[in-house]
Amino acid sequence: MNRTKVDEEEYWNSSKFKAFTFDDEDDELSQLKESKRAVNSLRDFVDDEDDDDLERVSWSGEPVGSISWSIKETAGSSGSSQEGREQLKSRNSFSTYAQLPKPSSTYSLSSFFRGRTRPGSFQSLSDALSDVPAKSYAPELGRPKGEYRDYSNDWSPSDTVRRLRKGKVCSLERFRSLQDKLQLLEEAVSMHDGNVITAVLIFLKRTLSKEILFRELEVRQVALRHLIHFLKEIGDQKLLLDLFRFLDRTEELALSHYREHLNIQDPEKRKEFLKTCIGLPFSAEDSAHIQDHYTLLERQIIIEANDRHLESAGQTEIFRKHPRKASILNMPLVTTLFYSCFYHYTEAEGTFSSPVNLKKTFKIPDKQYVLTALAARAKLRAWHDVDALFTTKNWLGYTKKRAPIGFHRVVEILHKNSAPVQVLQEYVNLVEDVDTKLNLATKFKCHDVVIDTCRDLKDRQQLLAYRSKVDKGSAEEEKIDAILNSSQIRWKN
Repeated sequence: MNRTKVDEEEYWNSSKFKAFTFDDEDDELSQLKESKRAVNSLRDFVDDEDDDDLERVSWSGEPVGSISWSIKETAGSSGSSQEGREQLKSRNSFSTYAQLPKPSSTYSLSSFFRGRTRPGSFQSLSDALSDVPAKSYAPELGRPKGEYRDYSNDWSPSDTVRRLRKGKVCSLERFRSLQDKLQLLEEAVSMHDGNVITAVLIFLKRTLSKEILFRELEVRQVALRHLIHFLKEIGDQKLLLDLFRFLDRTEELALSHYREHLNIQDPEKRKEFLKTCIGLPFSAEDSAHIQDHYTLLERQIIIEANDRHLESAGQTEIFRKHPRKASILNMPLVTTLFYSCFYHYTEAEGTFSSPVNLKKTFKIPDKQYVLTALAARAKLRAWHDVDALFTTKNWLGYTKKRAPIGFHRVVEILHKNSAPVQVLQEYVNLVEDVDTKLNLATKFKCHDVVIDTCRDLKDRQQLLAYRSKVDKGSAEEEKIDAILNSSQIRWKN
């Protein structure tokens, strides 16, 4: 009968739904028993054969994990926690910096011997009761004062400029008065650092009116030059024009206004804008360039419209054989001249697209004209036009070939455009310097020129050396042999 009663009591104490009891110790004892039973029932799932053979004991000699050992561990932990709570309640709750009680160690000596050896080992009841996280109430350490000074307003102008030079972040907003701003600018100029000067000028440009800024920079030429360069870089033409107008720099004002044409893409609008630039106070040389620019664009618009119509109609042979690759609008003068020599070489002087008309209108030098016309006609392989380009007549009617650029350059351009050997030999013979003539003739394989020049120089050794360079049995080799066997030539070597 007593045995049955004990079993029932154990059953109700170990049940999930237990009855309420005022006896804390009995309740705690029943929890310990239940925990022990749960641990024992789970041993089969733990694969630890070595741990089954070993018996762990505490410093008092009691087996670790026994009921008596667990009660002592729990009582020690609960007593220290209850004592800490009572001390906290006795403290003044209004004290902000009240000292907290030093928590008793949550680790006993026995915990080091019963510690888990593997992440998969199970935690005992005393482990669960003792592993309560302890909150740290250590005071926060303040930052060094120097760190806060980066964002404060106590930097002097010299310190600010020094920090800007080192690349550190530094606010300039504290400099509110004109005197402080000018002192900051002077400190930046004294550092001789262009980046710092530009940074300060950007700040002044943003915080000062144009009149005050221009007035102060007028007596500070270094800072003024930096501002002008900065405005040109960012393309602030409006402020730049206002600055030049204030400084009475009329020529620079006109040039800055003229640069604005680069931002105009429409040819007609650009032409009208250039027309307004003609009356600006440029120097004499610049005024001539502005006038030529306007006239050239006006011609290009006319030529482009006419050639586009001819090309679309398909009735002109030159446009059928060589279609245009790009528009002539906004091209340089030399490119326009090359275009005219390529497509309109035979046109009368009175037309806008005539090369001769362009030469006279824009006063193109003879060397530039001949060089451009030669490149254009040689590209078309129009050798007759090339010959006529260098043929001149004197007052007696005699014809003579003359090249303002030198015949050695003519030969190089002709060879670049794949001129035949007969054409090359004709112009190589016109080179006056003998050594240059021999070098060009040898380089471009003008055999007859080399042979005749060596014969005229009576240089037998050079002729023999050149004989080895020609093909065997060729007409050139026979010519060389005939000259070498001639008894009428008195050789120098």
